[in-house]
Amino acid sequence: MRTDTGTLTKLFIMMILEIAIWGAWQVKVFSLMGSSGLNFEPWQQSLAGSMFGIASLVGIFFSNQFADRNFSAERFLAFSHLVGGIALFATAYCNTFWPFFACFLLYGLFYVPTLSVTNSLAFAHLKNPAKEFGFVRMGGTIGWIVISWPFIFLLGAEATVDQMQSIFIVAGIVSLALAGFSLTLPHTPPKKAVAGEDSLAWVKAFKQLKHPFVLVLFIVTLLDSIIHNGYFVLIDGFLSKAVGLSENITMAVTTIGQVAEIVTMVILGTVLVRLGWKWTMVLGILGHALRFATFAFFGNENWQALIIFIQVLHGICYAFFFATLYIFVDEVFPKDIRTSAQGLFNLLILGVGLVIANFGFIYLKDFFTDKGTGNVDYFSVFMVPTGLAILAMLLLLFGFSPPSSRPTPKEASDASTGTAPAH
Repeated sequence: MRTDTGTLTKLFIMMILEIAIWGAWQVKVFSLMGSSGLNFEPWQQSLAGSMFGIASLVGIFFSNQFADRNFSAERFLAFSHLVGGIALFATAYCNTFWPFFACFLLYGLFYVPTLSVTNSLAFAHLKNPAKEFGFVRMGGTIGWIVISWPFIFLLGAEATVDQMQSIFIVAGIVSLALAGFSLTLPHTPPKKAVAGEDSLAWVKAFKQLKHPFVLVLFIVTLLDSIIHNGYFVLIDGFLSKAVGLSENITMAVTTIGQVAEIVTMVILGTVLVRLGWKWTMVLGILGHALRFATFAFFGNENWQALIIFIQVLHGICYAFFFATLYIFVDEVFPKDIRTSAQGLFNLLILGVGLVIANFGFIYLKDFFTDKGTGNVDYFSVFMVPTGLAILAMLLLLFGFSPPSSRPTPKEASDASTGTAPAH
């Protein structure tokens, strides 16, 4: 059976708008906070940048335990994006830290739960999720790519604070558009608690850490999420200040990674069957090591073309580790705790790892910044995530022994359309 074209199109557009909101501000927000106009202290940048982690912790429980069971999905999305959009507009006009942080956090508290609700809504109306969700979820990647291009015209070659604050204006416009569009989505009534549902699934999922292969994967996921989120902390300033790219094109340059992500996801199933769990994830982390080592050794204006080209490794970093991780959890973990186990790893990726990265890499950059000239020693900065990636690879190679070496061809094909978070 196939989902009707109208419903499939609406779900695809929903995902485009959903992830475009996130993509509009993610790359530029740290450059904005550290600019001479706002000039937030390093701890303030770290705290505001950790908004997603704080909201993720609240959102995991709110969206799963309250929102899903008390509101229809489409109305929850409409209300959340209405409030989130207003909060984004307010954030754009805040020039001091605490009002900025309060408005940005308010946006996050309403936005983060919608990431899981959009997935749930899509699965509720797809007739063949294993075959069709990949197409719907690809809309999110396209949204991240498309939203970056208007900033070529909205920002100058040396963007002012007023110009950079447009990241929140654009995100707010998209959020309000999605609020209205959500009311046209198929009705998805609230879920009712299932009789006998295990309320201790989170505890059971956490107890899986007693298995050595799960513990190793947990540690490696934390390391990889720190590296992955650190990329977004550093990339915009690095491309504009060290590599010499105009500030209005840096966002577009980073989208090369999302284009590569689409291609990599297409071949992921085949790679998994041929290489298995361990080596596929090792390749994903190797992508991080190669990318950051390239930034460290060739991060200057003489190597602009190489630095731009190396962004394609983002696809390998994302799909070969994060997407593989979610497929692995879906296949290997006990059926009754899979959702909670996914949430547990999500908490590392969007929560704990993000917070550590935002505090760690902000202070790392500040430590290697010459206070007289303002120049950053990016070689020393980028050697840290390079070393962390090598450590994570060694842990996987010598400590990760999963119960099955690889998925079956059918399982890999079906699972590669899963629900790993974006970017």
